[in-house]
Amino acid sequence: MKQRVVIALGGNALQQNGEVSAEAQKEVAERIGRDIAKLANKYEPIITHGNGPQVGNILLHEESAASEGAPAMPLDTAVAMSQGQIGYWLAQAISNAFRREKRQRQVATIVTQVVVDRKDQAFRRPTKPIGQFYTSREAIKLTKTKGWEMAEDSGRGYRRVVASPAPVDIVESREIVTLVESGAIVIAVGGGGIPVVRTKVLKTLKGVDAVVDKDFAAEKLAELVKADILVSVTAVSNAFLNFGKPDQLALGMINVTEAERYIDSVQFGTGSMLPKMEAITKFAKKGKIGIVTDPQNLELALKRKAGTIIQE
Repeated sequence: MKQRVVIALGGNALQQNGEVSAEAQKEVAERIGRDIAKLANKYEPIITHGNGPQVGNILLHEESAASEGAPAMPLDTAVAMSQGQIGYWLAQAISNAFRREKRQRQVATIVTQVVVDRKDQAFRRPTKPIGQFYTSREAIKLTKTKGWEMAEDSGRGYRRVVASPAPVDIVESREIVTLVESGAIVIAVGGGGIPVVRTKVLKTLKGVDAVVDKDFAAEKLAELVKADILVSVTAVSNAFLNFGKPDQLALGMINVTEAERYIDSVQFGTGSMLPKMEAITKFAKKGKIGIVTDPQNLELALKRKAGTIIQE
C-alpha cells in the first residue's frame, strides 16, 4: 500500500524567482510536475497550493478594469479563478511528465469550496491584506462606497483587509477521495479553498469575502482524506530556531511536545513559518507525520532524511 501524502506547495511555488508572465510560471510548474510524477511511483500524492501572487494579480486586473457595466468579480470568485489557473498549469505539467516517461496517469484539478463558520471571530476583526495599494484618500472613499475595511500596510499605502477564518469542512472531500482511490493524482483546495458558509435553514452554500489560510486548509484536507503524511513545501529546507540569527538551528526530527513548545515560545514568523508549523503539528497529533521542507529536499524528507519532521 502506498502512503497517501498531501503536498502543500507554498504561495510563491510558481514564482520562485519573481516570475510574472504565464509562460514563466508554467515553466516552473513543469519542474514541479516532474517531481510529482517521480513521487507518484511510491506515494499517493494529493497537491494543494497557495495563490497569493496569482490571486493578487487577478484582483488587480479586476479592480483596475472595473466599470459600471463590467464590475469587478468578488473575492471568492477570484479565488476560484486562481484555482483554475494554477490547477491547469500543474495538471498539464504532471500529465506531460508522465507522457515523457511513456506512462499514463490521470490528473484532476478540483475547484474546491471550504466551509467556514459565519460566527468565526475572524469576521469581527479582518486582518488579511489583499489586492492593490491605495492612498489614504482612496481608502476612505472605498470604505464609504464599497464597505471595505482598509488598513495601512508596511508604510506602502492602504490595502483592503478581509477575515481569515478557520476551515471547518471541505465540500468536495468525498469526490477527492474517490478520484484518489481510482488512481488519479488530485490537485485541490488551491489558495486555501473558496470560502463558503452554509445557510441556517436549507444549508445551501454561499461564498464570502474571506481568505482561508492555505496551511490550515491543507491540514483539514489531509485529515478528511485520511492521509499518512502532510508536507508543507516552502522556501527553506527546515524550520529554524532563532531564524536569521548567528545561532540559528535547523530542526530535524522532533515530537509534538517539542513542536508545541517552540510554537508557544514564538520561534516562528506569524506570516511565514508559524502557520506551517501549527498545521503540521496539529496533523501529527493525530498519530500521523508532518513535514516542512523545500522542493529540493522533498523526496529525501518523505524518507525522513531531510527537513523538519514531526511525529508523536
